[in-house]
Order: sequence, then structure tokens, then C-alpha cells
Amino acid sequence: MRVAFLCKPDKYGTKEAISKLRQITTTLDVYTGDLNETFPEELKENCYDMIISYLSPWIIPKNILEKTRKWNINFHPGPPDYPGIGCFNFAIYDNVKCYGATCHIMEPTVDSGQIIGVKRFRMSARETVQSLSQKTYKSQLKLFNDIISHIGKYGCLPQSDEVWTRKPYKREDLEVLATIGASMTTDEIEHIIRSTYFAGKPAPFVELGGYRFEYNPRR
Repeated sequence: MRVAFLCKPDKYGTKEAISKLRQITTTLDVYTGDLNETFPEELKENCYDMIISYLSPWIIPKNILEKTRKWNINFHPGPPDYPGIGCFNFAIYDNVKCYGATCHIMEPTVDSGQIIGVKRFRMSARETVQSLSQKTYKSQLKLFNDIISHIGKYGCLPQSDEVWTRKPYKREDLEVLATIGASMTTDEIEHIIRSTYFAGKPAPFVELGGYRFEYNPRR
């Protein structure tokens, strides 16, 4: 079985995931890249039995998905309640008590295909984006190992009754969440900061006079 594995470099679990895949295939092509990097040309030219997106920066075009002989699967760092971008942020803002990772069939529309597995865990009442992401990546790796073990043993995908509960969040939804309003209470501002701040990423912000002022905890 020829497999393509798409990921970001140095993300938690990618090395372990690659090692796990080598247990079920001797023909594995690994494509790594960060945000804003161009889509791999070789992936356009080759044909695979299975394509796996694991915290990958790329959305795979429909014409490539249609070439795959067996399965196109994605591992999403959020449960079926939080598809799309900003999944950590919205879950923290909503004060949910349970979170997790989802494995699903890839469709041209992100986080919309049939779900084949979910791995959940309890959330703390004072979760941050950093702490939640770390817990999720660990849970996602466990889910990955379960799915790949099933494929290796039975030659098919596992079945699941889980379904997406809403349409995927978009970039503009996250922008709204991260916007601090002048009339907000201190508690609400602190809640938005905890829900949306992560070092190195766009920060929660205030807009005044056509300018954006971002939160910086070091100032």
C-alpha cells in the first residue's frame, strides 16, 4: 500500500505517527510544510492508496482526493462540535468540560467528511490555548495509533456513529471572537484573552481609529 503523509515539521506526534505508518507500509512519502508554503508538486503527480493529513497546512484539492485508490483521512485537533479553524479557542470560550480529536474522511470542504473515530478527554476550568493544544495533540496521537492499527489488522477503516454538529468555523468567526470591545467588562476581556491568546499567533485585539492594538502580556 502506497501512503502519503502530510504534516507540519516538528509538531507533536508526527515522528511517532510516521514510525507507526512504517508498520503497515514500506512505501511511505512524507510531505512537510508550514503555513504559506506551496502545495507539494509531487503530490499532484503521484497516486496513492491512502493520503493522511496530520496537522497539515494544506487543503487537498478535489482532483487529488479523487485519484486516491482507497482512503483520504484527516486528523482534526478538535471534537465533532468544533470543526474548522479556532477549535481550541471556541471550546475554551464556551467553557466546555470535554474536548478531543477527530479522524474523518477528507472532502473538498474542510472538516465535513464522514467521521471514523473520536478520542475525548476532560477539560480544566482554567484551560489555556497552549495547555489545551498539548492535551489534544497527545489525544490525537492515541487516536492515530488506534486507526492505523485497525487498518493494519483488518484492512479497512473503523466504523463510527459520530457526526459533525455544526458547519466549520471560519477565519472571520475567530476574528470576531478575538475582538475586545470598549464596553466589555474586565471579566469578559480576561475570558477572551484566555480563549484566544497563544504566543506567536495573532493576538486578541482592540480596533480604534482604523488601527489594531494587539494584546501583549510582556508589556
